[in-house]
Amino acid sequence: MATTTNGDLNNTAAERTRTEIEIDPAYHRTSFAIPASEDDASIRETYRPFLLPDTHSNNDWISHLELSTTLKMVESQILKTSSDRLKVLVLYGSLRQRSYSRLLAYEASRILFRLGCDVRIYDPAGLPVKDDIRHSHPKVQELRDLSKWSDGHVWVSPEQHGNLTAVFKNQIDWIPLSTGSVRPTQGRTLAIAQVSGGSQSFNTVNSLRILGRWMRMFAIPNQSSVPMAYKQFTEEDAEEGGSRMMPSGNRDRLVDCMEEFVKFTVVMRPCFEVFGDRYSERVERRKKKEEEQRLVNKVDLKEM
Repeated sequence: MATTTNGDLNNTAAERTRTEIEIDPAYHRTSFAIPASEDDASIRETYRPFLLPDTHSNNDWISHLELSTTLKMVESQILKTSSDRLKVLVLYGSLRQRSYSRLLAYEASRILFRLGCDVRIYDPAGLPVKDDIRHSHPKVQELRDLSKWSDGHVWVSPEQHGNLTAVFKNQIDWIPLSTGSVRPTQGRTLAIAQVSGGSQSFNTVNSLRILGRWMRMFAIPNQSSVPMAYKQFTEEDAEEGGSRMMPSGNRDRLVDCMEEFVKFTVVMRPCFEVFGDRYSERVERRKKKEEEQRLVNKVDLKEM
C-alpha cells in the first residue's frame, strides 16, 4: 500500500475559512482622536503626556497607519451610537529619566488615541510601596480611581532580573484584589507589552498575563516584546517629536496589539455585566442575604 503524506507541516488544511476584509480608502489618515477643543484641559495636561505638538502631526508615523477596519468599528459601534469613548488606563514600570517602557507606552497611547479612545497614562512616581496603612495616599487613590474608571488596561513593563519590575508590580498591588465578592478589574480587557535591554524574552509578558488572569481581566491573545529597546527609539531631539519608535517588526507588532485591543474592547464592553456574573458569587450573595434576614428575624422575635 502506498504511503500518503500531507506536506502541510503547519496543518493549514485545518484552518477555518476566513474572508479577507477589504481596506476602506475612505478612512485613509482618518483620526477619531479627541480634539483639544472638546477635551478636558486638566485631564489633557495630567494624563496625556504622549500628545505631540501640532507641528509634528503631519509627519507622525501613526497618522499614516492603515487602520480602516478598527476605525469603522469604533465609528459604527461607539461614535455614531453616542456611546462613551473606550476608556483606557495605561501603566508603565520604570522611573528612569529615559524610560523605554514609558516611551513604548506613549507610542501605544498615540495609536489608541487616534482610534478614538479616551487614554489616560498613570505616572507611578511618588506612589508609596504597598503596605496596609497608606490607602488614603493621593497617588493610591488616583490609581484606584483610574482603574475603576477604565474599560481596559494596557500594561508595559521592563524586564529586570528576568521578570517585571517592582515599580510595575507595586501599581498592581495597590489595586484592590476584591471589594466584597467582586474584583474591581473584573471583566476589563488587557493588552500587555514588555521592553528588554537584551535579547528577545517573554518572561515579563508571561507574568503580566498571569497577573491579568488573577485580576479576572481578559488579556488579548497578542502581545508585544521589544528586545534591545535602547536601539528601537530615536534620540530625544529627532524628528516626529523625538524618542519615537523606529520602523521594525516590533513596531508593527505594537500596532497589531493596540488594534486588537480596541476590537476586543468594543465587542466585550456591552457584555461587562454578563462577564461579571458568576454562579459562586450569586450563591455567596444569597447566603449573605439569608444570614442578614435571619438576624433581622431574630431581633424581631426578641422585641415581641
